[in-house]
Amino acid sequence: MVLAATALACSSCLDKYPENAVPSGEAVNTVDDVNQLVIGIYASFQSSSLYSGGLTLLPDIQTDLVYAVNGSSNAYGDVWRWNDIKATNTDIEGVYASLYTVIGRCNFLLDNVEKVRATVTDDDDLDRLDQYCGEAYFARALAYSELVKLFCKAYDPATAQNELGVVLNEHYDNQEPMKRATLQESYQFILDDLTRAEDLLQLEDDFDPSVDGALFDTVYFNEYTIYALRARVALYMQDWEAAEDYATKVIGDGDGGQENFFLSNVNEAVSSSQNYFDYMWTNDHGTEVIWKVSFTINSYGGALGTVFFNYNQTSFSPDYVPAEWVLSLYDASDLRYSSYFASATTAYGLTWPLLRKYWGNVEFQSYNIYCLTMPKVFRLAEQYLIRAEARVNLNDLSGASADLSTLRSARYKGGTGSISLNADNAMEIIEEERVRELYMEGFRLHDLKRWHKGFEREPQEQSLDNGPNESRLKVEADDPMFVWPIPQHEIEAPGSQIEPNESNK
Repeated sequence: MVLAATALACSSCLDKYPENAVPSGEAVNTVDDVNQLVIGIYASFQSSSLYSGGLTLLPDIQTDLVYAVNGSSNAYGDVWRWNDIKATNTDIEGVYASLYTVIGRCNFLLDNVEKVRATVTDDDDLDRLDQYCGEAYFARALAYSELVKLFCKAYDPATAQNELGVVLNEHYDNQEPMKRATLQESYQFILDDLTRAEDLLQLEDDFDPSVDGALFDTVYFNEYTIYALRARVALYMQDWEAAEDYATKVIGDGDGGQENFFLSNVNEAVSSSQNYFDYMWTNDHGTEVIWKVSFTINSYGGALGTVFFNYNQTSFSPDYVPAEWVLSLYDASDLRYSSYFASATTAYGLTWPLLRKYWGNVEFQSYNIYCLTMPKVFRLAEQYLIRAEARVNLNDLSGASADLSTLRSARYKGGTGSISLNADNAMEIIEEERVRELYMEGFRLHDLKRWHKGFEREPQEQSLDNGPNESRLKVEADDPMFVWPIPQHEIEAPGSQIEPNESNK
């Protein structure tokens, strides 16, 4: 039922009602039917075009964080080379289509739930329907938040009403015009959905995680995933007060307020040979994980680590390796380095630190499934970084210093790593800390875009690049390719009024 109801027509990702779909009047009749639709929404996030693949990897590979290795398979090569990004790029098409698949599934649920609600009298079932609607509103907001980051310019409060946003669909049928809203309208749509979700996903006032179960490490949406996304969206909207406020709701106020998440600390041992931070990446469990995409042995998405290893049971043939400037950012006491990187000799004869971070879950490795990691879409560490940046922009350098020091003390051997920011170095330190902490988690392209910064790739070693000039790249601030092209088939679809981006030209 779920697959039939959410199938995409060939002509457009937005034309979602194929002839073989189960009519909505027949497909959703009970509370359990609605629950199956929610399961389908969560399952759609497993797509290898989303957090376990392109949505996470492409924005970082496109920038200065990695170098292609001589002899690579050319996976994501068009995006890495920057100037070869086309509106027909299948990886970008996959991200676009998969995000609108999530939106279509959410809309199908929301369009049909009231019919079910009208037949329900049991209070517990009514509460379940509220929960399901809240999850759908949040999922839709999350998908749209990714679309605006990728396919729109950076948000500027002064100009957002005149910039192109994305196509907003509030209903499942294909009667809505295929036309882009403004960027301001697109962000407002996201905020409105998060408000609806927050009304429906509120925890009970007497909820006690020590009794009812911890909120961290969850695979389900709740009010804290809402706060985390609100903080991220506020950061991108330059709404510094809201960013600080919502990040604080996740972190805790530090004055005895409820704390549901804790930084996975390198100084706390889960075993005689492993700390909790390392364990978060090798076992996909962590006290700072606010929401992750759930994988099981029988149901999982893409393998984030494949392009960094291409392991064939005997050797490594990576497509990409970490850039030297990234590796040099980590101090000797910064134990993130040993969690994220491990030196190895590749099949090309190149010895280089490879991305151990995505070597994969040890349980899956016992089934000879490598490089498979559950994407941790929201982590507490990001919330500290969001609040620190917001506080810098609110001229609270003391508060920003405290946030970065707290984060770094959980990453540095012996709890060292405290740092003090001043007006001259604050943003530079935050920018570097975001690279250290969030490396290859999909943030770099969007950070550079919203900071209006360019970057430069210099060739590293002869064995790393595909020729003397292949690795050399200088990208100016606000280059059109910071905004991905709208897929060509969307622009050319029958009835489409979708305006292209500058990168489409």
